[in-house]
Amino acid sequence: MSFQCRGCAGQNVVPVVDLGEQPCADHFPRADEPGPDPRWPLALWLCRECTLVQLGPVEAQVAEEPLAVESATSRAHAETSVKEILSDYPELSGGVVFEFGSPHGGSWLEHLHSAGCRTAGDGERADLVVDVHGIVHEPQYGEMLKLRAERLAPGGLLVMEFHHLLPLFVGNQFDTIRHGHWAYVSLRALQNVAALHGLAVESVKQVDMYGGSLMVMLRHTAGAKPDASVDVVLEDEDAAGIADEVQLGSLQEAAWHAAGALHDELARHKAAGRTVLGYGAPSKAPVLLGLSKVTTDLLPFTVDLAPGKHGRRIPGGCMVPIRPIEELKAAKPDVVLVLTWDIADEIINQLESDGGWGTTYLVPLPEPHERGH
Repeated sequence: MSFQCRGCAGQNVVPVVDLGEQPCADHFPRADEPGPDPRWPLALWLCRECTLVQLGPVEAQVAEEPLAVESATSRAHAETSVKEILSDYPELSGGVVFEFGSPHGGSWLEHLHSAGCRTAGDGERADLVVDVHGIVHEPQYGEMLKLRAERLAPGGLLVMEFHHLLPLFVGNQFDTIRHGHWAYVSLRALQNVAALHGLAVESVKQVDMYGGSLMVMLRHTAGAKPDASVDVVLEDEDAAGIADEVQLGSLQEAAWHAAGALHDELARHKAAGRTVLGYGAPSKAPVLLGLSKVTTDLLPFTVDLAPGKHGRRIPGGCMVPIRPIEELKAAKPDVVLVLTWDIADEIINQLESDGGWGTTYLVPLPEPHERGH
């Protein structure tokens, strides 16, 4: 089977990681719905031409109403990011801005408006165009990058933040592979696809969001002057081999190994008479729990801040119900499995804020490990 690259429309795209058929990550059925839930192929393919890693030939799933609550980490990151950008590029203060939104939240607009910026009108080009974890939700990455280029005024700055393929690969973050995230982007791939639409990478920052992200600054090619930060990241990517199909393929074995280790760790706690409950019902959880063959036998329930998820369950075969956080605190489990591992610090601080109860925190990736308070 072959299909056109979602980035450059090239034909030379090959499968590298196959996670089997998985449920839609944002579909949280009612807890009393017996299933089975619908599943679709979940596989990563590599374009040998532009090096974009992407979901293979799978249809877009039915859009689900977002049920998640924006994390404090995400809100704080938006505020900090705007301050840093306006400090680094003071000429943008009071300028015209345009933001391509993201289902993850983390909008910059409130903070940009507070700094005197105004949103571009219909068809108006902007001095600052922002895309924070938005574009990967679009099936056609290249076409969407072209739209962002067209929104950018001459001499303007395009800021794109996205989960970086490098930490996904070296950190075995296989549960971030999910339906609805169509592209898994390296700086090299972004640079290659951007060039097709008259854009060049000027600089890059590595940020902690979602387990490791890049914030990349781009301009129209004529005005771009790449700095040393670009070469540093490209060299790191090349050293890890994330444009090499054999190297990328090793992620599949690493995923199954970590999944098996999580199952064994939870089984060990159960055999020792320890109770384990989960924190979080993120879109990452179906793949993680599914590959790990974790059911309510090992994880009776998980909890989440989002009221819209209460009374529902994780999709797939695990059937783990989602309840309010108060039920976790009332149960005082011996072990809390942190399913939203990318904001583990925020969660641990939240649960320990009133003294906690002496629980152990278990973080599932890159291999299951305990986390201190």
